[in-house]
Order: sequence, then C-alpha cells, then structure tokens
Amino acid sequence: MSEPTAPPRTVLLRRGEVHSPADPFATAMVVERGQVAWVGSEGAADAFADGVDEVVDLDGALVTPAFTDAHVHATATGLALTGLDLSGAPTLDAALALVRAFAAARPADRVLLGHGWDAARWPGGRPPARAELDAATGGRPLYLSRIDVHSAVVTTALLDLVPGVRDLPGYADGPLTRDAHHAVRGAALGAVTPAQRTEAQRAALAHAASLGIGSVHECAGPDISSEDDFTGLLRLAAGEPGPRVVGYWAEADVDKVRELGAAGAAGDLFVDGSIGSHTAHLHEPYADAAHTGTAYLDAAGVAAHVAACTEAGLQAGFHAIGDAAVAAVAEGVRAAADKVGLARIRAARHRVEHAELLTPETVAAFAELGLTASVQPAFDALWGGEDGMYAERLGAGRARALNPFAALLRAGVPLAFGSDSPVTPLDPWGTVRAAAFHRTPEHRVSVRAAFTAHTRGGWRAVGRDDAGVLVPGAPADYALWRTDALVVQAPDDRVARWSTDPRSGTPGLPDLTPGTELPVCLRTVVGGRTVFVRPGE
Repeated sequence: MSEPTAPPRTVLLRRGEVHSPADPFATAMVVERGQVAWVGSEGAADAFADGVDEVVDLDGALVTPAFTDAHVHATATGLALTGLDLSGAPTLDAALALVRAFAAARPADRVLLGHGWDAARWPGGRPPARAELDAATGGRPLYLSRIDVHSAVVTTALLDLVPGVRDLPGYADGPLTRDAHHAVRGAALGAVTPAQRTEAQRAALAHAASLGIGSVHECAGPDISSEDDFTGLLRLAAGEPGPRVVGYWAEADVDKVRELGAAGAAGDLFVDGSIGSHTAHLHEPYADAAHTGTAYLDAAGVAAHVAACTEAGLQAGFHAIGDAAVAAVAEGVRAAADKVGLARIRAARHRVEHAELLTPETVAAFAELGLTASVQPAFDALWGGEDGMYAERLGAGRARALNPFAALLRAGVPLAFGSDSPVTPLDPWGTVRAAAFHRTPEHRVSVRAAFTAHTRGGWRAVGRDDAGVLVPGAPADYALWRTDALVVQAPDDRVARWSTDPRSGTPGLPDLTPGTELPVCLRTVVGGRTVFVRPGE
C-alpha cells in the first residue's frame, strides 16, 4: 500500500471483503472522484481494470465505511495523547509519581495539564489532596481533570491565578466542580499556546485516522474550550488531510454559532454534570451522597433554546445524563414543539449527548420528538456492572437502568455512537463490542446495529442520510482492516457463520466476542483521499 496521496481519479479495490448492503458478497469496489462508484464481485471487477488510475490489492482485507465518532474533544484528546494521562494509574501513589515525573520533564510549561484520574478505581477511593499535588509539582500551577472532565484537582498555585475562585459554587478543598471548575479549567487551557494547541489537535486527528475513524463531531463551547480553539480546529481539518470535523458550539447565541461556523448550538450545552462527579441531576438522591446533583438548565431554558435554533435552521443539543436532566430536556423540547410545530422539531434532528439514565417515558419522548441519542457505550464497559462506579453512586437497581441501547432502538430512536474522548479512548471496534456485550444483557444490541450506529448513525445525526455506507453515490470514506473470519452476531452472544443464503442480505462483520482480537486498521480514506496507511502495509 502506498503512502497517503491526493485522491486519484478512479481507484479499484479488489480481492477483499466489502461490507456493503448493496451486495453482501461484494469483494471489490470502485471509487471515482471521492465517491463510491460501484461494488460487486471479483469477476465483475475485471470490466473496470483497464479504466482506473490505481488498483489496490486488498489481499483478503475487510473494507468497511469509516467510523464516525459522534462526541470528541480534540484538543483535550491530543493533550492527553502527548502529555500527562493518568487513566492507567492503578493507585494514588502511582498517579502522584506520574505527576512528579511530568513536572520534572516540562520545566517550561506555564501550567501543567493532566487528565484521567479516577479515584473510584483506586484502593481507598481517595483523590489526590492539594498538598500532595503542591509537593509533587514543586508549587507550580497544575490542572488535573477527573476522567469524566466534570471535576478536577488543582494546585494552590493555579488557584492563585484565578481571582475569586474560592468564592464560586463548586469550590472545595478536594475536587472542584461547577463554576469553580469552569473557572480554573479556563485559566489552565488559556495557558496553552497556539502552537501547543495545534500540535494537540493534529495528534488527535492523526490518532483517529489510524483507528479507521473518518469523521469526528467536536463538542466545544465556552465552558470547555475557547472560540480560538474551536475555529482553529475547523481550519486545521479543512486545510490538512485527515478525518472530517463537524463542529458543535454549546452556546445559546445562534448568531455566535453561525459566526463560528458550527453545525449547531449543541454538544456539551450542560443540563447537568456527570455521575462520577456527583453532578448528574437525579430525581432521587445519590446512594453515596445526600443530594440529587446539579441542574444547570431547566425545561424552560431548554424550550427557549430549541425553539430559537429551530427557527434559525440550526440543530440544538444538550448534555444530559441524570434522569431529572433527561426529563427536563424532553419536557423542554415538547414545549418547543407546541410553539414551532412538531414536524419542524423532528426535521431539525436535535440531539442529546450521553442520555444515560432514561425511563420508558423519556425513551418514548425521544422517539416522538425525533431526538438523536448521541451515546458512549464505553461508559458502561468502564463503569457498569454490579460492582462498578455506577452501582456505587446510584445503587445496583438504578445502575442497571443506565444506557438502555436496546430500548432506544426498539422505540425507533436514532443512535450515534462516540467516545467523549478523552473521557474514554478513541476505540471504534471496542465501542461496538461494548454495546453488543453491555454489562446489563437486556440493553445489548446486535453487532450490526452497533456498527451502524457508529458509522451511518453519526452521519444521520448531522442530517446526512446518504453517507456512512458503501453504496454507489456515497462519499468514499472507508477503512481497510486485517481481521479474522466474518460472522453474524446476535445481541444474546450467539455467533453464527456468515449465511451463504443470498436472501439473507446480511454482510458479515468481525467476531467481537470478548477475548477476541479487535480488527487492525490498515488504511483510512476520507473523500477518496488516503489519510492513514499502517507502516509496513
């Protein structure tokens, strides 16, 4: 396979397995001018061989649509990839050792940045104390976001850079939340130079491409990044080969959203926080805390935003995790529908990020209102189960209700899968596996449904129904994979060999049973342009 190049006029890929609903037995594909022109059999491919500019011998590789990660924070992802990542630290002592080493290795950084600690997974369950961080950094400014990015521990030196932070809601001797967290995060990220930011964004997009991801939805906003960060990412993606970037800006000002070039006033427009940080808004108190979390936006605020966006022809969207927050979104969108019309609300494809703790009533409301659920199956893989963080925070009963993917699909709610990277890593096949083997069996979906949610679902979430699938006329966004035999996998763990009955119309996918090796990406192509080639292939 060649190094990344500009898109040739016509390319023939042959002698592989092409995942296409147009032909479940396809072994070849023709790409012309950035679009899929034809899929079919190896024998029929001979008719194209003399009229193409390039022939790619797949040598048995699987060709699929490129993945779309529907919820990403590119700069934070790149900073975690290139900087201090505590997600693998097994203990508090190990985390502090990583902080000391990072501080010693980065003497010129104005503010030390790190991410990924999760005290719920450490013996003792205690986050780093401020005094311990002061000692580990030698008294330098340090910002360390919890894995969910809804709270952070910081040093005294960073607090001293943010006047008035000690008087803000969410300030504490331990992890900061709410307004205090937003203030210190703004100060910390404000210390990142434009060159560092571009380096981080480039690293994030390159890593995504290496995993077969052809599109990402950047969920930005004034509380989690900056306008310069957002517009810089859009320029970078437009000017260099790599994954497509669809940008969402989480602010109620629709004129500002248009000015910034965003696809919608959506993404992380917070209705509440997170379960891990005790800030998701619940109807009933946490099992391990005597409160119900934090409400940042009520149903009236949701209704006003959705109505304004619908009138402006923009997507609206919200971050909502707890059952009270999700109910507020449903109530608010329904009120907006009463004002501007249900048909217009449905046509706008407004979206809800995370949507973890739902009830049958809110699932039905999502279906009625045409809301897209932009969800992260890796959350369940990381925090679900009888002994996981969700059960600790909510109790086993409520924890079992989280992330009901099967119920959403049965109701006809569109799903778009993502990672919320750097909260969980960019890992598309791992995401599909997490949905198909949900820790709560009744919430599992088939591998095929999960794959669709992570490919075509992301395109549908931005209003494109013609993409994310390898059929003639679709954008030539695809990935090549080294994998084992293809199978058809049901959500109840049954695995069957790919049916040889053409009437099944079901193309196979890799066996994702836990314990099996995930496919390895060999090449990623976006709009006919090769943006990643695995070295040695």
